[in-house]
Amino acid sequence: MAIPTPVNGQVTDSVTQSNVEVLGNSPAMGMGAVYQSLGHSTGIMFENGVAAQQQLAIAAQAATNQGVIQIYSVNTMAGATAASKIATSDTPDTLMSLVTALKATREF
Repeated sequence: MAIPTPVNGQVTDSVTQSNVEVLGNSPAMGMGAVYQSLGHSTGIMFENGVAAQQQLAIAAQAATNQGVIQIYSVNTMAGATAASKIATSDTPDTLMSLVTALKATREF
């Protein structure tokens, strides 16, 4: 405390102690703000990671669905092509005569 002052000594002591308290608390307040900012940015990082995972899962499911659709359409087209080739050939007649011959040998 400064001795020759026109203000009461208790007032100057109070102001000095308040200033010292502010200076003493400032590192803790600063670190608190840093930790709060770190926690917030980490939370946003995890939110973005979860959103990216969800989007990738949706894309993988869509790709799987497209692959299954293509597999089913290939079989359908292959079956239609094979059916049209068989329908235009003499294979049904040959198969029918083979079945008839097998039935005839079975009867004996």
